[in-house]
Amino acid sequence: MSLDTVQKWVLSTAACFTIMHLAIFAAGTAYFVEDDRLDARIGLNVMAALIGVVAMAAARLIHRANPLSWWLLVGLVPGVVGAYFTFWF
Repeated sequence: MSLDTVQKWVLSTAACFTIMHLAIFAAGTAYFVEDDRLDARIGLNVMAALIGVVAMAAARLIHRANPLSWWLLVGLVPGVVGAYFTFWF
């Protein structure tokens, strides 16, 4: 494996995990918001999903691949899991 390939994998992994931490934080914050602030709870979970999609797109762009792929669905996971814990758990 060439040095360029290794650098791309390290950078994309670091970028994806760093941005995903922000998405997980947004979803976790939605869990602790007051029950009467439904707008904030929904908004934070939507933000978590959008930030997750941006994380996956950034990882794809680092590899110079088309960012529009089924991998973007993986970015929705923080928002979906956050909504589950916020509203049904």
